Amino acid sequence: MIDTVTWQDKVLALILRSNHGTEGVDFITPADSPLQLGVLKHRAGARIRPHVHKDIPRTINRLEEVLHIDQGKVEAEFYGDDGRKVASAALNAGDTILLISGGHGFHILEDSRIIEVKQGPFFGTAEDKVRLAEGGNP
Repeated sequence: MIDTVTWQDKVLALILRSNHGTEGVDFITPADSPLQLGVLKHRAGARIRPHVHKDIPRTINRLEEVLHIDQGKVEAEFYGDDGRKVASAALNAGDTILLISGGHGFHILEDSRIIEVKQGPFFGTAEDKVRLAEGGNP
């Protein structure tokens, strides 16, 4: 199952629930997304042919992040362009979220282990992030 979080016709996040089980290769992002997220589900004995990805210049205009909730439970909070909280969603162990646009924050509800993947390089908090006020007000 895939949940889509939207605000004013803008996709803020895609949540890939742990029970998503499409057989084969299933990318949940459009082909033109700067960060691709997919599920590869194969039966024992299947092979993914060895390959190398070509060095092709790509222009990335926004940073997207993937977080996998390996253990625990968290509440993802979503913020609009104006810095106000517009939605939230509970994420359980096994869920994966692709943060696409807008702002975000997390409330850790249970002891958690979260795996994060995002585009680099990272230039440090002061240069890479704009902090929003607690409670969702700019």
